Amino acid sequence: MENKKPKIALLLGGSSSEREVSKSSGFSIYNALKTLGYETILIDPAYGVNQPKEPDAFFNKKDFAKVTTRNYLEAVNSSLFDDVDLAFLGLHGKWGEDGTIQSLLEVRGIKYTGSNVMASSVAMDKAMSKIIFKHFDINTPRWLVIEKKKYDLDAIKKKIDEKIGYPCVIKPNDEGSTVGLTICNNPEEVSTGLEFSFRYSEKILIEEYIEGRELTVTILDKKALPVLEIKPKHGLYDYECKYTNGMSEYFVPADIPESVAKALQKDSLEVFNALGCSVYCRIDYMMSSDNKIYCLEGNTLPGMTSTSLVPKMAKAVGIPFEELIDRIIKLSL
Repeated sequence: MENKKPKIALLLGGSSSEREVSKSSGFSIYNALKTLGYETILIDPAYGVNQPKEPDAFFNKKDFAKVTTRNYLEAVNSSLFDDVDLAFLGLHGKWGEDGTIQSLLEVRGIKYTGSNVMASSVAMDKAMSKIIFKHFDINTPRWLVIEKKKYDLDAIKKKIDEKIGYPCVIKPNDEGSTVGLTICNNPEEVSTGLEFSFRYSEKILIEEYIEGRELTVTILDKKALPVLEIKPKHGLYDYECKYTNGMSEYFVPADIPESVAKALQKDSLEVFNALGCSVYCRIDYMMSSDNKIYCLEGNTLPGMTSTSLVPKMAKAVGIPFEELIDRIIKLSL
């Protein structure tokens, strides 16, 4: 007699700035789960216990009910999760990718996909990740951390001059999808960049701008998939280029020297282990014109939309989307 498949709760939406991206990921994952024959319930933790009855309502741009972070507590503590064997996390950004939902599920005793609380939290904190990269001799762009409560524009400009230079990148320390990111070419643009980033976080990162090629590597089951190169239409792989069909080109395996590809895969596995990740993770890089590699960050819950990178890398080694989802479930269990 065949073993009964586990019951899956697919978590999507959430209350971060990446809510719409999470709905797109959720839509792709949900269709895969149906194809695979998993009994699946949809849960948007930002709705609390007040969940839609019809699946389509979870994917609509118009929200079904009031969205709040406090609702997460109500949702996880409710009967919604009573018969669930595994929570598949289709959430992105704050409260989904940063260890928050993971900690609530752990308290409830529910297994979930991807990395644990600590790894999720550390990977989401860009500055903390970079400290770990430096410890393990993983090259990363120079950076400064600025807190909103210690905001002194003249002092910040002086630090940029001394330690970073121009152009520089200003971005929230704990957001994804290039939300709140600005490239500043001179001191006059710093104030606007800071104000934009501070809309999304109390702590921001000012980082050395690396001009070059955007590369990424997925680690799945402690193995590195082929390197993928992103060629965005804007020159910057921003929110529009990430989630609009036709706004970026993708090449996998990337057209780079084999020695560089192998070094990237080796570094990615080291980053994966250094951050304490498990099951799967995507690690992003910039490569300068002289083939020098700079690690930017690790993504513990990378996108699973129709334009997402992890499925493209998996497909390059013969793993179709449904099989990728199935592997993530089995590895997480």
